[in-house]
Amino acid sequence: MLKKLIIAVDGPAGSGKSTTARQLAQKLGYLYLDTGAMYRAFTLKILRKKIDHESPGALAKLAAQTEIKLIPNASGSRVYLDGEDVTDLIRTPEIDRIISDVSRVKAVRERMVTLQRKIGEHGGIVAEGRDIGTVVFPNADVKIFLVASPQERARRRLKELQAKGVSISLKEVLADIQRRDHIDSTREISPLMKATDAIEVDTTNLTIEEQVEKIYRIIQKFL
Repeated sequence: MLKKLIIAVDGPAGSGKSTTARQLAQKLGYLYLDTGAMYRAFTLKILRKKIDHESPGALAKLAAQTEIKLIPNASGSRVYLDGEDVTDLIRTPEIDRIISDVSRVKAVRERMVTLQRKIGEHGGIVAEGRDIGTVVFPNADVKIFLVASPQERARRRLKELQAKGVSISLKEVLADIQRRDHIDSTREISPLMKATDAIEVDTTNLTIEEQVEKIYRIIQKFL
């Protein structure tokens, strides 16, 4: 029987983490652990309850009362917030604008990491985010760090938003990407950074199919 690996896929916003990790999980028959979606679900709860996202105390209290689960399905996994399927509600510009502020709150990250480790405790997962290989699963069997130019990442994000009918300019998306990069890489708690033993893959000029295949070949060496 093949070993059930923990595979960590990290990188900045728009580097292709979500789609790549989801397709890798399907190819391997693993669970897709979308940690970014978990933070997005929590941010949705903040917006719904009209809580001040700049109040660490209020966020800590809310996080302690929040349950987020990922349920595998044919297309990857569905995200459940306190029992409600919110998969199709969590990728909006409103969430984009404050998610980095929310995710740098210590109590929020601690709660999410606890939930993520519980999901992945038995292996057989492809987990993606910004601190998977450094904080959540520092002993992951395979660590991949995706990179791409800010312009290419903004272009991809714009295409995704336009497909959902969101009206926004490339300039606005690029500004959001650059702001999130700065916040994610300079925050005190679990900053975005490449693990020393991670394998870097530049996806700027790769199609999703090409980057999935490239990483799949890397993973085969660890099975």
